Amino acid sequence: MAYVTHATTKGGRDGRAVLDDGKLALAMALPKDLGGSGEGHNPEQLFALGWSSCFGQAVLLLAKKHGLDGQAARVGCKVELDKDETSFALKAELTLSIPGADKTKLQALIEEAHQICPYSKATRNNIPVTLTVA
Repeated sequence: MAYVTHATTKGGRDGRAVLDDGKLALAMALPKDLGGSGEGHNPEQLFALGWSSCFGQAVLLLAKKHGLDGQAARVGCKVELDKDETSFALKAELTLSIPGADKTKLQALIEEAHQICPYSKATRNNIPVTLTVA
């Protein structure tokens, strides 16, 4: 095992989420789009933050191999919560941009980073993910 963390939430989407080490505690709230107050954070936001950061590290690790400046990279992660007749489901879009970079090199980098990022591995074949270079 390389690392372990643990969080506890009381009150679900309108509760409070706390890391067990006490270093982060967040008020959670259902988004206004779903009829909530929007006066807190939601799981989709936290997932997008975590995935963009993790994916950014994969980009940093691989950028030099692709002849790109990983320090200049900007990684975006859009997470959508969709609803069908019976339940909810996620989908995501990862975006990668490096000012002045060749789009072909960027495409190769985003595809390789998607293969090694732990969030990408965890979601592979579970949710639709779009890779976009800008």
